[in-house]
Amino acid sequence: MTTVPPTAAAPLVDPFGRTVSYLRVSVTDRCDLRCVYCMAEDMSFLPKAEVLTLEEIDRVCSAFVKLGTRKLRLTGGEPLVRKGIHELIHSLGRHVKAGDLDELTLTTNGTMLFKYAGDLVEAGVRRINVSLDTLDPHKFQAITRWGRLDKVLGGLQAAKEAGLQVKINTVALKGVNDDEFHRLVGWCGEQGFDLTFIEVMPMGEIGDEARLDQYLPLSLVRAELAKRWTLDEIDYRTGGPARYVRVAETGGRIGFITPLTHNFCESCNRVRLTCTGTLYMCLGQEDAADLRTPLRLSDDDGLLVQAVRDAIARKPKGHDFIIDRRHQGPAVPRHMSVTGG
Repeated sequence: MTTVPPTAAAPLVDPFGRTVSYLRVSVTDRCDLRCVYCMAEDMSFLPKAEVLTLEEIDRVCSAFVKLGTRKLRLTGGEPLVRKGIHELIHSLGRHVKAGDLDELTLTTNGTMLFKYAGDLVEAGVRRINVSLDTLDPHKFQAITRWGRLDKVLGGLQAAKEAGLQVKINTVALKGVNDDEFHRLVGWCGEQGFDLTFIEVMPMGEIGDEARLDQYLPLSLVRAELAKRWTLDEIDYRTGGPARYVRVAETGGRIGFITPLTHNFCESCNRVRLTCTGTLYMCLGQEDAADLRTPLRLSDDDGLLVQAVRDAIARKPKGHDFIIDRRHQGPAVPRHMSVTGG
């Protein structure tokens, strides 16, 4: 029987035997865009008093690292709009440099990359995900409600020049960007970017937009891509839920994230921390744990660590996402920007 040395913390293992080694942290619920599948146009954001300080986020993340977390992703909202975010990223980078963390990365909409790309590399970030659903400037503005494509493309160029590996995340939207999938595959191949398609997720009220009208199964997307591209199965994983193929014509990789048509729960190694200190053990379930209270009750991490372990002991087997005519409201009432993308 293997015993854990007294100086090492026992790893986080859920009731189904899955080791939890990946923490996604929403550092803010705020964003400088209002993508139609993610947010309502007139979003109400959290009062600053409810949001964890950057020092508190650092402390929680560091506690998770001591408990065996090997991958840490910063998300939002848009993480790079958080004031002082570069200080947090540099501070967390110490775990990468010490060998205690395999990867520190983030998901961004790309609007601030022109400013932060160099800082990210200096802090130890090597790979980022950039949300981009179209290469058409007018369509980009319509999807984001007021964004500028040229600003994002400039940020992507800055990321390339800084040496960051880029993966483009594209939400497949029926009747919106389904005429651009081949173009996106070719463009990503030219740029040296990986590309991941994502099914729209039923989270949060988004105003007049109907998710059923937006929803496009990725099985159809893949079938369409196969008409033009040779998609070879590969055994490639990044620690997340995507399943990848390689495009023979470009050499690039395409991932598919399918929370609706084929969920990825059986291998889930992830939990999500909101900017208020709420830990969600599953993206598609409402059960959550309050980490802010134990965090603030003591300068010692004992209460915090126990709260984390208690939460992991409640991690469910999987989510219950569904989109159909009988379920007009979101499957989960909170917005993705609150939980962390």
